[in-house]
Amino acid sequence: MTVPPLRRTGSGLHWFKAMLVIVHCALCIVHSLPAFSQSKQAVDLYTKGMSLFAERKAAEAIPFLQQAIKESPNFVEAHIRLGQLYEFVRKPELALSTYQAAIKLPADPAALALAYQGASQILLKLGRYADAVPVLETFAKNFPAQSSKAKQVQRLLATARYGQEAVLHPLSVKPKPLSESLKVGDSQYFPVLTADEQTIVFTMLKPDGDEDLMTATQTAEGGWQTPVPLSTNINTAENEGTASLSADGRLVVFTACQSKRGGFGGCDLFSSQKTGDTWSKPENLGPSVNTRYYESQPSLSADGRQLYFISDRPGGLGKRDLWRSTRSANGDWSEPANVGTPVNTPFDEASPFLHANGQVLFFASEGHLGLGGYDLFMSRLTPDSTNHKWGEPGNLGYPINTSEDQASLFVAANGNRAYYSFEEQKEGLSQKSRIYTFDLPDVLRQQVKPVNYLKGIVTDARTKKPLTASLDLIDLRTNQPVSRIASDAETGNYVAVLPAGGDYALYVSAPGYLFKSLSFNYTDKTSTETGMGKGVALDAALEPLGNAGKETLNNLFFESGRYELTGKSRTELERLAEFLKTNASTQIEIAGHTDDRGDPAANLELSKRRAQAVVGYLAKLGVAPTRLKAVGYGKTRPAVPNTSDEARQRNRRIEWRVL
Repeated sequence: MTVPPLRRTGSGLHWFKAMLVIVHCALCIVHSLPAFSQSKQAVDLYTKGMSLFAERKAAEAIPFLQQAIKESPNFVEAHIRLGQLYEFVRKPELALSTYQAAIKLPADPAALALAYQGASQILLKLGRYADAVPVLETFAKNFPAQSSKAKQVQRLLATARYGQEAVLHPLSVKPKPLSESLKVGDSQYFPVLTADEQTIVFTMLKPDGDEDLMTATQTAEGGWQTPVPLSTNINTAENEGTASLSADGRLVVFTACQSKRGGFGGCDLFSSQKTGDTWSKPENLGPSVNTRYYESQPSLSADGRQLYFISDRPGGLGKRDLWRSTRSANGDWSEPANVGTPVNTPFDEASPFLHANGQVLFFASEGHLGLGGYDLFMSRLTPDSTNHKWGEPGNLGYPINTSEDQASLFVAANGNRAYYSFEEQKEGLSQKSRIYTFDLPDVLRQQVKPVNYLKGIVTDARTKKPLTASLDLIDLRTNQPVSRIASDAETGNYVAVLPAGGDYALYVSAPGYLFKSLSFNYTDKTSTETGMGKGVALDAALEPLGNAGKETLNNLFFESGRYELTGKSRTELERLAEFLKTNASTQIEIAGHTDDRGDPAANLELSKRRAQAVVGYLAKLGVAPTRLKAVGYGKTRPAVPNTSDEARQRNRRIEWRVL
């Protein structure tokens, strides 16, 4: 799985940098490598070839080096430079055979160092790990054990041995093109999707070299519509790419390089917010995130409040490291913190992707042990997650990783599918990049804690018009917030990530309305299959504060037949107390209800005592008792007919209304 090697908005430049080194060598090689015991004609041919190489005329230089070797078959330097010429013109097999021929020559081992180096690197690049091991083992004998060169060779040898073992134990991965309809422009790469996998955003390369962000939505039949530009407010005649989306697809952070929008360095990160169908004018993330250095390859958390990205700013462990920033309630981004070890290395890291569960971080690295070049790795958040400390990364294995660079990976919220861009190679030249997908192997799926999504519409209960509201998702087991999002101001739509298992509360609030308390878990019948993912559908109709509306406190819990509140009720009562403090003149009635089972008088008494327990708790939280009224109605006011266990459960409730 590879992506285009030269992308201004985010990917690596491995091959290009390597060739620059070779060209530099070529510029000085004529005078730096004497030709011992070679015929004058061979030396003249060699010199002419190197002069052409210095002028970047590699193809024209090759015949001169070939002829020099014919004249003097033991001409070591000619073999080595011919191998480099073949590498330069992207003919790795010819380069390899030339280096291998040089290694067999009767020469001083030091003179053959470049031949060993060239042969081993090509073998690794071609994924021929078993062949690379003996070459590197012989090569390593030429250097003192603790020398820097010996350490470099040992690192390559470790890669060869790791790759050899990984290829013998491949994962069950069967990539396939995502959709023919997504083929627009010359190439498509860096795909990201919303939590429900209904919308995709990716970078498109145009024939003129411009990069734009494109988007497409899934059809009812499970296919994909023809992509369209993400927004005229975002795409320009310059390059925009490597985007990241919040779970609801309404916040995008992307990379723009050399942008006329204004920036702090060559590549900066920008954000845009979607309201209805319109994306806002992009804003630079500011001087805390962006610097005069390189910032690119962003990854947002599901709620859009955490940002991981790549930068080569000072203070890192290598040239390009992973950094993290947090967005405050007013939208400002904090001073980024280096992710540190064990994720970052003295080498380059790239393309972070924070899974929707917030617990798993995928990224590319050339510093951790892998199969060569950039490999993809996965790290899990440690139990001490307050410090955002990540655990030891694990290689994703073969064939997800290969001898080629693996630049990025997007894993769906439910952990079932992965998306990436694949670029075929033909005769050493990059071809068009396409978006592929594959089912995540079981061994990896088990390590990715799956999450689902919660979606719905927030409306005014009276007018039915969409509302912008705050939605807080709370884990009732821990009373800890999971995420906080807002519904769309024009449509009322929202999407939030839903962690797996357990009981959760969703609080929906807007100024001038009673807040709504919703309760659910994965086993609820509100779970629905939509397209490529499973989600929970919960709409919320808010009652205006001035109307005689009422709301059910769905997250209050009592033992059967008892009136003492359990610990899981704390969050609900704190929310109600907060509402009353915000609306200081409001008085409310707390009403208890039961189902139709049992003695009517006992039910009436139980409903009163439960209502009084709620009032007592609110008073302890600082709400004046004079603003609270407790009443019990027993079984006399059912919300629905008592015709089933589910209906009776709905009737056992506590309601509140404004007096």
